[in-house]
Amino acid sequence: MRLDLRDVILVPDAEKSFQCQVDLSDLEFYGRKPIVRPVLAQGRVVNHAGALVLNGTARSELDLVCDRCGKEFSREKVVPLDMLLADTLEQEDSEDEIFLLDGNELDLDELVTTAFVLAMDTKNLCSEDCKGLCAKCGADLNLGPCGCRPEVDPRLAALAQLLDKES
Repeated sequence: MRLDLRDVILVPDAEKSFQCQVDLSDLEFYGRKPIVRPVLAQGRVVNHAGALVLNGTARSELDLVCDRCGKEFSREKVVPLDMLLADTLEQEDSEDEIFLLDGNELDLDELVTTAFVLAMDTKNLCSEDCKGLCAKCGADLNLGPCGCRPEVDPRLAALAQLLDKES
């Protein structure tokens, strides 16, 4: 979707609201396609003394797999959209997030796609205290301890044998 900003660019304190849906279901992350539902983006563009400022959010429900235990789960992802808009970049090394306009128009699909992809997590956990799987037997440690004995350092194997004899 393209947002026409012609009536906002030259008028101080003018603003324009937007709302759109972007389909990102074809994007693949680490061999999976977690964004199966449309991304809903909404916000507004405001002219603050000649500077165009975009504020809003992009949100969607993601279908993920836990990196520790392998369970599938869903989680809402909300990405803030806070950036400046400009026709050209004067300083390439600027610290501010600046998105370029195409003439008097803003390509919302490209903006939302870029912001959402950059905000994707590299590690997904079903919960912060997920214990994962046992390295020996593969049991889900979130359901309880497995029956595996702890590994003994080979340098201490003789001491472990002594403890076994005493019990």
